[in-house]
Amino acid sequence: MQKPRWKTVGGALLRVTAVWAVSTLTMLALAGILPDFSLKSGDGDSATRIAVTAASGAGAFGVLSALVWPLLVRALLLMPALVLGLLVFALNGSMLLIALSLIPDGPGTAEPETAVVVAAVMSAASSATSTFLTVRDDGAYRRRLARLAGRRRRRLGQDEGDEQSPGTVFLQLDGVGHAVLREALRERENRPPVMPTVAGWVRTTHRVMPWRTDWSSQTGASQLGILHGSNEDVPAFRWYEKKSGEVMVSNRPTSAAVLQRRAAARARHDGLLTVDGASRGNLFTGGADQLALVLSVAARRGKHNRSRSGYFAYFSDPANATRTAVSFLAEVVREIGQSTRAKLRRETPRVKRGGLYPLIRAFATVVERDVVVTAVMGDILSGRTAIYADLVAYDEVAHHSGPRGRDVQQVLARLDRSIALIANVAEYAPRDYRIVLLSDHGQSPGETFSGAYGLTLEDLVRAGCGLPVSRRAGRTSSGAEAREAGRAALRRPEKPEVEPDGRAGAAKADEDVAARHATVSDPIVLASGNLGLISFPDVPGRMSREQIDARHPTLLRTLADHPGVGFLLVRSEAHGAVVLGADGAEHRLDTGEVLGGVSPLAAFGPGAEDAVRRTAHFRNTPDIMVNSAYDPVRGTVHAFEEQIGSHGGLGGEQGHPFLLWPAELTAPVAAGEELIGAEQVHRVLRRWLAEADGPQVPEEEAEAETAGEARAGADARAGADARPPAGAELPEAAGAAHTVPESRRDGAPAAPFTVVSRGVPDQAR
Repeated sequence: MQKPRWKTVGGALLRVTAVWAVSTLTMLALAGILPDFSLKSGDGDSATRIAVTAASGAGAFGVLSALVWPLLVRALLLMPALVLGLLVFALNGSMLLIALSLIPDGPGTAEPETAVVVAAVMSAASSATSTFLTVRDDGAYRRRLARLAGRRRRRLGQDEGDEQSPGTVFLQLDGVGHAVLREALRERENRPPVMPTVAGWVRTTHRVMPWRTDWSSQTGASQLGILHGSNEDVPAFRWYEKKSGEVMVSNRPTSAAVLQRRAAARARHDGLLTVDGASRGNLFTGGADQLALVLSVAARRGKHNRSRSGYFAYFSDPANATRTAVSFLAEVVREIGQSTRAKLRRETPRVKRGGLYPLIRAFATVVERDVVVTAVMGDILSGRTAIYADLVAYDEVAHHSGPRGRDVQQVLARLDRSIALIANVAEYAPRDYRIVLLSDHGQSPGETFSGAYGLTLEDLVRAGCGLPVSRRAGRTSSGAEAREAGRAALRRPEKPEVEPDGRAGAAKADEDVAARHATVSDPIVLASGNLGLISFPDVPGRMSREQIDARHPTLLRTLADHPGVGFLLVRSEAHGAVVLGADGAEHRLDTGEVLGGVSPLAAFGPGAEDAVRRTAHFRNTPDIMVNSAYDPVRGTVHAFEEQIGSHGGLGGEQGHPFLLWPAELTAPVAAGEELIGAEQVHRVLRRWLAEADGPQVPEEEAEAETAGEARAGADARAGADARPPAGAELPEAAGAAHTVPESRRDGAPAAPFTVVSRGVPDQAR
């Protein structure tokens, strides 16, 4: 029975009054504690006068927070979100000063820095009181949910008597490998698991298994395949496209938009979330209509870009803004402390963690987490059917602190609390929800390539091409040997120390080599974790092995024989896709022929050959692809970027993320089979939506799926431990960016030699 309207209004007034009273008491308490905050005049006031001043100030502050704050936040959406977080305190304190000035004949005064503290505490107290009263009022809570559900039914044309099927929430824990997750679920020396919520699920209601990524083990390729069903022609996190003369970067809004359009065209549908979906914190939309913090639409202008509205929805509540700002500063301090401790202990491997990195980490682990989690909870309370959200905190921290250790354990524990919060909110939703956890890749530890060998991939390539290198690289044994071999092949031997004209011999030799290359563009070298990509922009199409050897006779052998390199991928005019390894080892992928004993891919485990063969035939595969060396015993790789936890290529845990699902859903694959590739994960998630009688890609848009894929889904259902819900019908076919050197529009590179490294939040990766 619905309550009379006057009772509803009366309850709302009671809550407003209670919040006002708590704010007043908080202001009185702070006036008594803080020396620079006063609510009385210099000659003294009565207790009644002080109480009236506090009540007036609290009321004015509350009104300003309700009316002015949302307008400020909307205006600040034009600024970077990181700046918004830093301005929260100043804006809140300014509103308090304005509120005190609005009191008629009011004696209230506060120093600006004190006003910031008072405003933060009052916002937190008001928010806590309002939340407590709302949750305690079950009737109000149910009425709110009923209104949200009613709106959705009317929008979807459903009858009030229709029973809603279960909704599905997909939470992506970015970068959390299967092995790291299993460790976080185990008890440790009589201590509880790092992730107790997820551990409880695995013991009771959920199942978990690893899956294997494509060669490009990074968020761009994995999430594109998972959300849109195709990640073809995505060889790495960043690559050079000869046709356009531009560098594509997965976490650049313009590049993400292009990748999404290409994937939709290949898959012949808009994505996993096309029908009644929400995409939160992702690189791509997945076809969803409801968006927040989605990179592929971040470059849009006008009313069609709703991605940044996620910031507004969250920060429009000043209490949220204050709480997140406090956590942001605490995370900055935590990172500075952790990096200082690592330096004092001389921990190895270690990378630099100064500059803007503490702010970047705090944004990824606090601001983005809070906004995304709040958006997901709003989707659940409004009864949305399919939600996909990416929580990037672990991946960002693990790049700089390593995939294991105390730093990342703290992040995993906070992620577990976010998952628990979402699960608790789902209990109040107008429909049942199934929560699926998954990751897009793992991370492999190891010292950086430059840290281990004293030179970068750029240096090694330049040396192999006979080009000048930095003094530091030239003094290393591998750099000197490669440089000497390159000069010999080019008939440019080392010169005497001093030439007759007084110039140093080496310097003159460098000038000679540079003159020889004046008409030839230098290679563009890019890095994606432990994957390197080398392109020669002046040669149209993909350069062949024979062409590379003719131009740079020692380059391929210099790279393949280096101890920090595992293998190279090139295209041979005679043999097609060829993998090159040390000591002349060669694996011809198109024919399966192996020369020199053992395949260079053998150390990388099962599936490596198929993964490399698939990438070898991409349109955007560069002239040379370099995968770092891999130590199977220690599980380590060498990142070509400044990362001690990396991903992007083959080797170790980076290629083994996880998938965790409710037991009532069918198993992803049949018993004894392996789940391989992001595109197959997409088909599994689509099948689960179908089992819940949820939104599905319309059949006329899914003609690209083969009958074989449908049979694979049927086999998986036959081997499942649990059956789908009764009555469920299964269809026949289940189914802030870093600046990167741009190329000029005329196709010529902006710089002769480019090495790009990461330094952005791993929403990107």
